[in-house]
Amino acid sequence: MTDRIAVLGAGQMGNGIAHVFAQAGYPVAMIDISKAAAAKGRETIAKNLDRQIKKGALQSADKDAILARITDHAGLDAVAGASLVIEAVTENRELKAKIFAELDAKADAGAILATNTSSISITEIAGRTKRPDAVIGMHFMNPVPVMQLVEIIRGLATSDATAARVVDLTIAVGKTPVQAADYPGFIANRILMPMINEAVYCLMEGVGTAEAIDTVMKLGMNHPMGPLTLADFIGLDTCLAILEVLYSGLGDPKYRPCPLLRKYVAAGWLGRKSGRGFYQY
Repeated sequence: MTDRIAVLGAGQMGNGIAHVFAQAGYPVAMIDISKAAAAKGRETIAKNLDRQIKKGALQSADKDAILARITDHAGLDAVAGASLVIEAVTENRELKAKIFAELDAKADAGAILATNTSSISITEIAGRTKRPDAVIGMHFMNPVPVMQLVEIIRGLATSDATAARVVDLTIAVGKTPVQAADYPGFIANRILMPMINEAVYCLMEGVGTAEAIDTVMKLGMNHPMGPLTLADFIGLDTCLAILEVLYSGLGDPKYRPCPLLRKYVAAGWLGRKSGRGFYQY
């Protein structure tokens, strides 16, 4: 029997995760707070499939079959019958804790509960459930259909069987799993966010313009995009949230979020999604 996947959140990360599982042949329940929000996620998937067809990475005949594997739902009752539930909601500790307590009550007894958190403790999230052995981190990279990496993070109680099953499923959808320990930010954001933060300090202190800072990192370090462009792509509110987790969780002043980043978030300049961040869109 094919695993049934449930994805909580139809936003940027959630619809991407639903996309890759459906493309790999898995039936997916995509869940959000309303049917309209889930339907909007489906529209994004359809556009991204069209992009793949245009690039020659997908046959046009496959698009309808992929979309047919995805059902839209409002509310957590739709997790029933799923063998793997992946939470991909906002990077907020209290919200994730609340969701996992509810998920534990509604998901099938043998279901694995995964979180796409990019920085929050898996052990802490698992502690809100009665199945900590079946809770794990699956940190997909953005944009999910394009990026190969999935960070796999075990909590203190995550079982070997849970980890092995999630690694197998990650490979089955064409991604590369890399295991990281359950420390704030894991590997990816422990390294990436201080770099972005330092770029914001360089901007704040007048060391260079946004364009100069990004050009140095692109041409000097061969990064595909500069750190400030990347921050706008990720969302400045998300960057700030991750830095707060690093700063409080590790207690080291080197993770202190730049005051300019705080100011931009307070102003609602969140990057691409709001039309303005370090650049205007």
